[in-house]
Amino acid sequence: MPEFLLSSFRSGSIEVVCGPMFSGKTEELIRRVRRAQIARQKVQIFKPKIDKRYHEKNVVTHSLQSINAEPVGSAIEILEKLFDTTRVVAIDEIQFFDELIVRVVSKLARRGCRVICAGLDQDYKGRPFGHMPELLAVADMVNKIQAVCTVCGAPASKTYRKDLKKTEQVLVGESEIYDARCRTHFDYFDEDENLLAYSIPKKEERDDTFVI
Repeated sequence: MPEFLLSSFRSGSIEVVCGPMFSGKTEELIRRVRRAQIARQKVQIFKPKIDKRYHEKNVVTHSLQSINAEPVGSAIEILEKLFDTTRVVAIDEIQFFDELIVRVVSKLARRGCRVICAGLDQDYKGRPFGHMPELLAVADMVNKIQAVCTVCGAPASKTYRKDLKKTEQVLVGESEIYDARCRTHFDYFDEDENLLAYSIPKKEERDDTFVI
């Protein structure tokens, strides 16, 4: 097929940048967005309304890099606010969105949009966060980045919540609530609590008799 015909077909994609807090996920999202803007591509950036830590509207990194964004209350709002000319869609803190976010992102990619997503892959218990597992499964590219452990300085892949009395999964905060931790210094391992409940009884402990 001639090259000029190939260029007329837009192939959409889904890129996911994930990791713990303080790992630079939003910085990476902004870097990719700015490169797209330099290439004169139409970009729209979205963030969940729940995230008001640094700014009501803008996407802001921990190092105070900032870029304009559109706060939305649901995944469907992204489709409603999307312009026909948009070629790159960036979504920050994607773990906070509702169950339709994976379908919305997939639809955008099928339309030919490049979709850049950034978010936490694990919550403070080390469990998959929200609908990130499905999003990671359908992504074309995944970049899992690490932070620095605040205890020993090793690469950190966990987000540690300082006050474990606050048990809700979604609790927006910064360094006053959270630390980045390596696996060694991550104090909460939920699987240790119930793992023995799944052990297979020894043969002499099982009741293999049948009542007819």
